[in-house]
Amino acid sequence: MEYKNYTVVTEFVLLGLSQNHEVQRILFFVILLFYMIILPSNIFLILTIWRHSQLGSPMYFFLANLSFLDICYCSVTPPKMLADFFSHRKTISYSSCMAQLFFLHFLGAAEAFLLMVMAYDRYVAICKPLCYTRLVNRRVCCVLVGATWGGGFIHGIIQFALSIHLPFCGPNILDNFFCDVHQLVKLACANTYIVELLIFLNNGVVIIMCFTLLLISYTVLLLKLRTQSSKAKNKVASTCVSHIIVVFVMWGPAMYIYGLPFQAVPMEKVVAVFHTVIFPLTNPMIYTLRNKEIKGLISFIKTLKRTGPKIEPWGTPLVTGHQPDVTPFTLSA
Repeated sequence: MEYKNYTVVTEFVLLGLSQNHEVQRILFFVILLFYMIILPSNIFLILTIWRHSQLGSPMYFFLANLSFLDICYCSVTPPKMLADFFSHRKTISYSSCMAQLFFLHFLGAAEAFLLMVMAYDRYVAICKPLCYTRLVNRRVCCVLVGATWGGGFIHGIIQFALSIHLPFCGPNILDNFFCDVHQLVKLACANTYIVELLIFLNNGVVIIMCFTLLLISYTVLLLKLRTQSSKAKNKVASTCVSHIIVVFVMWGPAMYIYGLPFQAVPMEKVVAVFHTVIFPLTNPMIYTLRNKEIKGLISFIKTLKRTGPKIEPWGTPLVTGHQPDVTPFTLSA
């Protein structure tokens, strides 16, 4: 069946997380409370890293970008979901649905690529410590972060292009709280086998391959610790373990949702809530749970109470003559 250049369906109906009004109210306050606590924490983390030279190393630069990406990613679907909790008829226009789909995959892919960049940073720090300042300098960091945004944009455009040409002329009900490409395909008035295959190749296969590469790289890094001193082992292991936790937290739900082609998965909406709302905002928190540098700096800031010296962003010393420590094995997370 040939695709037409028009769309009959002008809006989609979202069934949301639950049809029970009491459950919807509970979910609203739970998710809103989570947002009110975790979202400011991510903003504070970005400002802390940007303002203080002790956190001017590449690892913290990537961590600040991860926090920013997570904030953007969690601004795509949750605002609409929270508003729909008090709506009797949850609808989203066709154009808004396409925009939501694009930004969801754009920002999600950019974050996935950033996790791979952070793995590269740890690889150089552990396996090539003498070349660290040359291979992971400020210019390289900016290029890598730019590449993650570019790669995410390309991925989002592909998903958008696969969806925008689908003809919708019949059912318009989506059993979810947001628009996603693999659900829209099922509503199309055409044979979508080729489109579903392309979606699976662009989502499922890429996700599984990237997850496997990340897992292998961190396994190699952990094995590399056998040649390090006890102090270095503790610091590097702390960093790698935090990274591995985030990889599983971020990629696990993604593989569950997109890794099975042409079929629905059980508990998809529950997994989607964790994947699009809960986990992204907690990722930076996981990185900093065991980070003595950030916790120590926060304690130091509290003691200053506006009477301490002015602290400038990236690379400017906190005290005259003091340079931030960029030794790879001191960058524990």
